[in-house]
Amino acid sequence: MLHDESKLLLLTNRLEIKPSGGREMLCKLNHEVLYKIFDKQLILFELTRLGPIKFYEIFDAIRGNIDGLNQEKFEQVCQLIQREHVRKVFVDGSNLGGFVAKLKSTLPEVEIITFFHNVEARFFWGALKVSKTLRSLAVLIVNYLAEKKATRLSDKRICLSERDSRLLKSIYGSGATHISPIALEDKFENCYLKTQNSEDEPYALFVGGNFYANREGISWFVKNVAVFVNIKVCVVGKGMEDMRADLEILGRVEVIGPVDNLAEWYRRAHFVIAPIFDGSGMKTKVAEALMYGKKVVGTPEAFSGYESAIGAGWECRSADEFIAAMNAASMEIHSSFDLHLREIYLQNYSFEAAKKRLKMIIL
Repeated sequence: MLHDESKLLLLTNRLEIKPSGGREMLCKLNHEVLYKIFDKQLILFELTRLGPIKFYEIFDAIRGNIDGLNQEKFEQVCQLIQREHVRKVFVDGSNLGGFVAKLKSTLPEVEIITFFHNVEARFFWGALKVSKTLRSLAVLIVNYLAEKKATRLSDKRICLSERDSRLLKSIYGSGATHISPIALEDKFENCYLKTQNSEDEPYALFVGGNFYANREGISWFVKNVAVFVNIKVCVVGKGMEDMRADLEILGRVEVIGPVDNLAEWYRRAHFVIAPIFDGSGMKTKVAEALMYGKKVVGTPEAFSGYESAIGAGWECRSADEFIAAMNAASMEIHSSFDLHLREIYLQNYSFEAAKKRLKMIIL
């Protein structure tokens, strides 16, 4: 049982009941893990995102008022901290660095722990390179300034990987104080161990939402790899249906779009592909593949942070390497479920693994 002085306030974006994106899934899991550790001594404060930053809101956002954070919300949180005698605050996202700065100035005795989902400056720099607009530039600047405050003023900084920690240090002068890799709620069920119907056509699975790194990656793959491999590729993910005309190749690539039962698509997949060349943080879909016991054919970027996942698949740096790896995977994988990969997930990227790590970091 925790003592009264062990109360923790969690500041996070509004939690979704059924999150679809990787960040939203991790926010929900962080909340559930912290509740498991602190029980009734966890105080939750959710922020509601207000949508894209409008031009007249840029200067306000530069001061740290982004993603639903404003002076009124800050005052509410401070009152809650003082009323409940909170000693520690867990800030779920370096985008909330404006809050970190204000809290450190107002209540310096409160310990601030910031969880970095990725290096925001690097993520939005990648987005700017793809979409060179004034809005993309403004979003980059706003997030850079917020993250700079979070990095310099947080008492503890949690990154997903050593790669992110090194990048954080190179940009802001300070790296992570702790590393806690990505974790996912376990959605595996034993029914997925049932054998595939021999009449089912084998396929490689790509899972990802419609954001820049996924769009760039799967477009490159279809152009340079898909027609040269001997297995069909299915593309699943919200928003991917918008790319159907550009991606589909009869008999080679099929775009499914959003699905109600993602687990079933994983169960029937022969293996998973992750042709991702840009981004930050860790790629959720690799952990998801491990959860379902699936081998992965992916880039070094896709495998970044998964140093514990030895034997998880094939790492590819070029189209030729992808072609060779996928043809090898088609021939060498005799079972669509690999228990060793499932065990890697349980030991490193599961709820229990995250609980053990965060408990050691926070308490």
